[in-house]
Amino acid sequence: MALLTAVLLLLVGFILLIKGADFFVDGASSVAKKLRVPSLIIGLTIVAMGTSLPELSVSVTASLNDNNALAISNVIGSNIFNLMVVLGASAAITPLMVSKSVMKRDYPFALGCAILLLFLGYNGMELGHTDGVILLIIFTGFIISQILSVKKARKESFEQEVSSHDEDDNTKDISLFLSIVYIIGGAAAVKFGGDWVVNAAITIASSFGLSENLIGLTIVACGTSLPELVTSIAAARKNELDMAIGNVVGSNVFNILMILGVAATISPMVFIMENVIDIGVLFGFSVLTWFFCYTKGKLERHEGIIMLICYAIYLIYICNR
Repeated sequence: MALLTAVLLLLVGFILLIKGADFFVDGASSVAKKLRVPSLIIGLTIVAMGTSLPELSVSVTASLNDNNALAISNVIGSNIFNLMVVLGASAAITPLMVSKSVMKRDYPFALGCAILLLFLGYNGMELGHTDGVILLIIFTGFIISQILSVKKARKESFEQEVSSHDEDDNTKDISLFLSIVYIIGGAAAVKFGGDWVVNAAITIASSFGLSENLIGLTIVACGTSLPELVTSIAAARKNELDMAIGNVVGSNVFNILMILGVAATISPMVFIMENVIDIGVLFGFSVLTWFFCYTKGKLERHEGIIMLICYAIYLIYICNR
């Protein structure tokens, strides 16, 4: 009975996380628009962070409860899932073109974040307060650089950008009062959803004799990555191919720098050797995906299928180690 309750709480928690993040983003974006914040900056900050809210809630909740194995494995597992399943499934639907800016700037930066996490974690086998502050400082610099690059691009082609973004702006036009309700309600849903997911995951892990690390890498990681999966597949089906890849690369950067930065600042997180191995796998998968993208400037269907197969092999490995 306790196991059934835990499974139901896990499902309800995932729903609260995903829908809560949606409402929070809609409310925050609407308020930002009323304050005349440019649409591109909203996209780079509020909307991009919105897809990472589930991971943030779960990892911070786990960190506060001293379930550090779940906090770390959730981020690593989500990044691997984003890379191999989200991008793999999107490419299997339609080949994904890759912009030069993503390949030359954003993707190498995401690779650097994985290397930095491996270095900080392996050095003393702990992600401490200082490491968390370092990650948050780099994250702040990343956000500032993105905003500056967007403002530069808008200045270079002002008329084209203004007309296209006025036409394509999908921000919901809602009242200020309703926007505040969305923000408060969405934040509450994310908070309680994170609590339920963490507690349910621990109960399920205990019932089957599984480690929190395995649960974090699989069930929790897949559940909290659903926003990225839905967003990227929808973008691929609508031929918004840059968005499909940019969403994943941006989310992976946010997960490492912002989520682990916040979690480590709150409570130091002990690394285990499995974490080191999984970060190595993340780096290896990142290099493989970068190679696929770099060779022809796009991800082909057969390469997407290869990525999905690689993820299946990885799942088999972590379930049997």
